[in-house]
Amino acid sequence: MKFRSTHRLSIFLNSPQFNHRRLHHRHFFTSFHKKFHSTSLTRAALNNGDGGNSRGNTFLVPGATAATLLMLGALHARRMYDDKKLEDAREKGVEIEFQPDAKASFLRMLPLRSISRIWGSLTSVELPIWMRPHVYRAWARAFHSNLEEMSLPLEEYSSLREFFVRTLKEGSRPIDPDPHSLASPVDGTIIRFGELKGRGAMIEQVKGFSYSASSLLGASSFLPIAAERDLPEETSENRSNHKENSQNSQWSISLSYPKARDTVKSTSPGKGLHYCVIYLKPGDYHRIHSPVDWNILVRRHFSGRLYPVNERATRTVRNLYVENERVVVEGLWNQGFMAMAAVGATNIGSIELFNEPELSTNLPRKLPSTSDPPEERVYEPEGIGRLVNKGDEIAAFNMGSTVVLVFQAPTLKSAKDGDRSSEFRFNIKRGDRVRVGEALGTFHDI
Repeated sequence: MKFRSTHRLSIFLNSPQFNHRRLHHRHFFTSFHKKFHSTSLTRAALNNGDGGNSRGNTFLVPGATAATLLMLGALHARRMYDDKKLEDAREKGVEIEFQPDAKASFLRMLPLRSISRIWGSLTSVELPIWMRPHVYRAWARAFHSNLEEMSLPLEEYSSLREFFVRTLKEGSRPIDPDPHSLASPVDGTIIRFGELKGRGAMIEQVKGFSYSASSLLGASSFLPIAAERDLPEETSENRSNHKENSQNSQWSISLSYPKARDTVKSTSPGKGLHYCVIYLKPGDYHRIHSPVDWNILVRRHFSGRLYPVNERATRTVRNLYVENERVVVEGLWNQGFMAMAAVGATNIGSIELFNEPELSTNLPRKLPSTSDPPEERVYEPEGIGRLVNKGDEIAAFNMGSTVVLVFQAPTLKSAKDGDRSSEFRFNIKRGDRVRVGEALGTFHDI
């Protein structure tokens, strides 16, 4: 049997076009190596004061930095894929519905908490000064971060972690001055919002699946009494179990204390319960600000899983925000109840509270159950807590994640059928991009 392909391949390899390209590529890589070697020798001379002793020694990129760069590339590719799918669905007018798949089951088997701790260690590695601008600009290009808003030069952020929680120039995020507005606490994308009505005060995760506000905020939450009457019996049992389990913890104090309960009761008439879910992408500004003037009475830390919180996860993982690790701050504003949940995600196990720097999240421990009581701290003085003003910094994520607001606002009854229609009006829609300080909605005093 004769093979004719050998002759043709030999002709192709000896063709002038192929030889020209081969020589061009060889010249490119040789030139790149010489430039890199020359740059390394120059840096060594600057650092050691003697270029001769450093001849032949090239700078080796640390393994942690190389791993970080690879991770950035993988995250960027995944983001582009998810964004393209979501954009196509929106163009077709398709409403995304809840549909569990094999990936959701596979995620349960992965050590996502450990992976997130490793990622946290990598992002905390101090980068060489000369490398910092290149890494941060690459991140900004990949995830559309605005470097013009940063308060410090790129060289002053010693690690990716410091870059993630960077502050902004003064005036970059003006806070809406209207006292009757609710400001966005973060830069992000509006996922869901609305008024909580009916049995259990259910928050829609995605079309076809919802979770209760009490399961997100905790069984001991002092959600308005009107909403609590609609809660299923299971929640009452969970609350009693929480009280029994919390006796051994100095921070786990039941929030059934009269001062907060009486305040909520006194503000409940004419008030409705609302929610808003905002997703922060990896390139967004990662600090969380106060949406209103309010008193934070309690903090709860739920140690849980760290599933991703992107669009695919919201439609495939049940109770995504309830399963994930989160920190909830809860209190009162001039319209009644106010709570804000900072939900962690894969690679975002670290959630920082600025008024409680000793709080540590995603610690190495046995994965807790969703029925386990949270670590809870009641701020003193009881019933007053800690006052924060609209626009004040409250917390920060190490990367993007999700913030859920649950709050009371004025409502009015319709004269026709008695059904409540919200006097508080959201001025946003799903998919909108919002920034810190922009009004999510406004209301009128009743």
